[in-house]
Amino acid sequence: MASEDDPPIDQATGLLELLASDASIARLAAAPAPEEIKDLVLRVGTARDEHRRREAAQSALLDIARELASEEDPGTVLEAIVRRARTLLGTDLAYLTLYDPAAGDTFMRVTDGSVSAEFQSLRLSLGDGLGGLVASTRKPYWTADYSADQRFSHTTTIDSGVGDEGIIAICGTPLIVESNFVGVLFAANRSPRPFSRTEVGLLGNLAALAAVAIVQTRALAEAQTALAALSEAHETVRQQALGVERAAAAHDRFASVVLEGGGVADVTRALVELLGGWAVLFDDAGERLSSFGPAPTSRTEGDELLALPVVDEARHDLGRLVEDDGVHAIGIIAAREQLGTLVVGAPRTLEDADQRTVERAAVVTALVLLFERQADAARQSARNRIVTDLVGARGSHDDRTLSLRHAGLDPRGPLCLLVARGGDATQHRALALTVGTALGEGTLVGSHDDEIIALVPGDDPDALARSLVARVSRGPRITVGGSGPIGDVDDLPTAHEEAARTLRALLALGRAGTGAAATELGFAGLIVGSDPDVRDYVRTVLGPVLDYDASRGSDLVGTLVAYFAAGASPRHAAHELHVHVNTVAQRLGRVAALLGDDWQHPERALELQLALRLRRLLAT
Repeated sequence: MASEDDPPIDQATGLLELLASDASIARLAAAPAPEEIKDLVLRVGTARDEHRRREAAQSALLDIARELASEEDPGTVLEAIVRRARTLLGTDLAYLTLYDPAAGDTFMRVTDGSVSAEFQSLRLSLGDGLGGLVASTRKPYWTADYSADQRFSHTTTIDSGVGDEGIIAICGTPLIVESNFVGVLFAANRSPRPFSRTEVGLLGNLAALAAVAIVQTRALAEAQTALAALSEAHETVRQQALGVERAAAAHDRFASVVLEGGGVADVTRALVELLGGWAVLFDDAGERLSSFGPAPTSRTEGDELLALPVVDEARHDLGRLVEDDGVHAIGIIAAREQLGTLVVGAPRTLEDADQRTVERAAVVTALVLLFERQADAARQSARNRIVTDLVGARGSHDDRTLSLRHAGLDPRGPLCLLVARGGDATQHRALALTVGTALGEGTLVGSHDDEIIALVPGDDPDALARSLVARVSRGPRITVGGSGPIGDVDDLPTAHEEAARTLRALLALGRAGTGAAATELGFAGLIVGSDPDVRDYVRTVLGPVLDYDASRGSDLVGTLVAYFAAGASPRHAAHELHVHVNTVAQRLGRVAALLGDDWQHPERALELQLALRLRRLLAT
């Protein structure tokens, strides 16, 4: 282990050895090493720990899904969910309450880590305590210090039970089955602690699985009821038995899809193969995620299925199967969030068992979408880090070049950089996904501060910016600034600043909802920008000439000043500079080689003259 007296290279080596040996973040932070090395290693270690936590959460959700597929006693699954909630969130205890319709309150169903008999026998009226507020509002709530939190209605009975258990911090999320509230899943701690939104979301996912277990309980109860009616009517029993058989077959089929890593398209296919007819799955924005069977096709002017009243009803009804003229629809719900809508066109009237098959398909689809959302969030988080490193020039040139290659982009270019902004903070994540979908494969899209940044192959940033605005037609209106082309990873920070400045100029000019490159705005971006950078503007316009003069000891800048002051006359400029006119012509030829043959075009010449004047003002 390196000490504080060791050379920096030995300290860095020792720190890397600790990272390789899976040392904790605290141990890495305590090790001596240069600050820039330690900062990078701590970021890697933190990313490693976060990745492991997400893997553990996803693994736990998949394990519970397997238990749902194989466990005959759903009560055992509920116990497993509560136990996993305590482990994954790292709390002192976890518990689950169920709603008692007769009494109008909730009672303890499962606890893990509880030591108080008084607490385990608590009943919570709707509206009382944190759990009662969750039950009455059907929304998750959490607090780092329950006893001091005045958002909740404190009662003597509840406070006594919570105090006897020693609970301080609590997080609770509702269980919703077929639009009905059935209970609350809690994680609690005996010391103050905050709950992150990631932890609240994970608890919501576990609550969704608990709801699946309750659905299983209901399906099993229905099957038992059907079998109990055997003595009443032989034909009825036979039909019910067939229904149970179909439900079991559907259960096995959907379980196989999940366990084999299938997606929502596989669930849709399995549903049609079980029932016949056709099925279409829409996302929450009304886009088709999957379709199987002879379903009505989507048209350019709009999807005719979305126009059906039964589909509209399902999109606004929490998880209830509705039917009209042979078309069935049900909302895809998880933790009271509408993830999509499943529409089924059956070739015959759906019996109860068939309807349960559709409902089960909706539940399994919600589970798969949750898994995919977590995977998408992890991938987007990685893309965000890459984009931040690229535009912030973090890490070595080789590391950033490798990041571009891993993202499927050629570091040699040409690339264009687009900066987009639109909607409010709550729409930012969804807008980033929309931009990524619109640009497609072979691009890199990530979030940086309040911006959405995209790296796109191409050499026309203005056309790419305009095209992106046109493609993102759903959701909030976006404004896009572009820069490029870029041929080296080291040019990305400058390109980002230029594109961001162009975006600000578009907004200041009242051109929100449009796209443009800096070359299309000229010095307008400098004039109307909320935070103009004059030095950067001068550098952007005159950079190649300034670099040439600095490296050769020449004075091409002075020649340009004299040339423009002489009304673009080489002869008058030569007289002012006391040189031969051929010398001025040679120098102007060098300027053309550095700036491009269009440097004397009116718009470009105006930019150059403004930059020369600003440079002189900056020097005074």
